[in-house]
Amino acid sequence: MWNVAAVAAGSAAVLVVLNDVFVSVIVPRSERSAVRVSRLLALGLWSLWPRIAYRIFARDERAREGLLSVFAPFFLVTMLLVWLVILVLGWGLVFYGMHDALHPAGLTYGDCVYFAGASLLTIGYGDITPVLASARMLSIVCAASGLGVVAVVISFLFAIFGAFQRRETFVVTFGARAGVPPSGVGLLTVHAYAGLRHDLAEVFREGQHWTADVMESHLAYPVLAYFRSSHDYESWVGTLGALLDAASLVVSTLEPRALVNEQTLGQARMMYELGRHLTYDFAHYFDLEHDESSPGIERSEFHDALARLHAEGYQLVDESIAWAKFAELRSAYASALNAMARWFEIPPVQWVGDRSIISPHA
Repeated sequence: MWNVAAVAAGSAAVLVVLNDVFVSVIVPRSERSAVRVSRLLALGLWSLWPRIAYRIFARDERAREGLLSVFAPFFLVTMLLVWLVILVLGWGLVFYGMHDALHPAGLTYGDCVYFAGASLLTIGYGDITPVLASARMLSIVCAASGLGVVAVVISFLFAIFGAFQRRETFVVTFGARAGVPPSGVGLLTVHAYAGLRHDLAEVFREGQHWTADVMESHLAYPVLAYFRSSHDYESWVGTLGALLDAASLVVSTLEPRALVNEQTLGQARMMYELGRHLTYDFAHYFDLEHDESSPGIERSEFHDALARLHAEGYQLVDESIAWAKFAELRSAYASALNAMARWFEIPPVQWVGDRSIISPHA
């Protein structure tokens, strides 16, 4: 006689995992369902990982960054193992609930878990065999679920690392254009110093494509957001912040008639809208608290930024007018951006996250 409760519980566990794999890997949009094992695992592990890193390497920044960079690959491996373990235990419950359909008789739950694991991994030693059609069919379904999960995860890994490489290619290139660590003021001053102010429109256009790619890939596969740059003082959050700050400075502060390329202002506005959209979506997905009441910087910092821009030959609008416009623009994304910087523990960047003084790195 079947144990209906065991079969139901095991089936529920199997369905939870298969649904999680389907939503995490195949569905091309983010889902925040409470029954997603991978989401709960990521949030739980990350809530502890930075604390452990800071406790172990409180004074060794490089070692701490190394440990933080291990999180995302470690999570991917752990996620696959957790999925497989739950599948084995779930199928073990299913087979235990119908153990009369298996040979030999009198199998324990441990025996059924062993049979489920052998079936799931398509090992098939033959010491436990299904004798009824229902058990034979379920053992085939069990094996198919294991093969399917492994195959899907392998393709998932290729997609993950492909998206990571695309993201980091722009981050590294942008670091050369905006300084290391990058900043919005740095982007404008470096281009002025190098005589490349006419290239700013193209930089903002490339930034839009990069931002759109990050938005689509990282919300579809949120684990990508935890992958850290392999270069010191660089991060995708810092790059986004520098692009947004540079766009806000162009729109609010630079004299439009003095721009070398007439497309720069329009491309900066489009970059601002797209980047602000990304910060809002990520703050919502990761449940990050934020508001839109403050620009996130002091007036004195803005004054210093204008002095740097003026020294590089930019023509600026009146400071009072510029500050009012800049504060309005930056208030729309500053809090969400800082919340992202704190959540992902990014390296310190000007005006984003850590407000301590940052020494320039060439």
